[in-house]
Amino acid sequence: MKKKLGSLIFMSITGMAASSIHDFTMKAIDGKSIPLSNFKGHVLLVVNVASQCGYTPQYEGLEKLYETYKARGFVIAGFPANNFGGQEPGTDSEIQTFCKSKYGVTFPMFSKISVTGAEQAPLYEWLTDRKANPKTGGEIQWNFTKFLVDRDGKVLQRFEPAVEPLSRDLVSAVEAALKSK
Repeated sequence: MKKKLGSLIFMSITGMAASSIHDFTMKAIDGKSIPLSNFKGHVLLVVNVASQCGYTPQYEGLEKLYETYKARGFVIAGFPANNFGGQEPGTDSEIQTFCKSKYGVTFPMFSKISVTGAEQAPLYEWLTDRKANPKTGGEIQWNFTKFLVDRDGKVLQRFEPAVEPLSRDLVSAVEAALKSK
């Protein structure tokens, strides 16, 4: 218990001390550790996802968005979370199989995390922190909340779940971020 609490405190402190998304290392859905600094120079769309949500069909639009812009340095990072209505109950392996077979997902998927509450992942502590990200901070309210991150790892914009991946607003924001060097 002490060790777990110490780890949580350390992760929380390191998460809050982060100056960009590139300061985090996350576990990919296949179990490998991925430093998000690997995405320096890329525009990221960070999305908390779930397999049994009314917004789950957004995977299709997310994949189309990724395929359209990946050659220009755009990456989507999917983070499964079971925080809302128990809508992501599966294991990482089950989630990966579902995403690939049902929606043909090829963008990077990460291990299931908590995006809110007492066990919130440090990445999401930072994304939702109003001091670190005053324009986009605030608690995650539901699955498929999207954070657009620039090439330097700074959050540009937040899109709530109802915003479709191929909506004019989101596509325009991605295109503008890709034009910025």
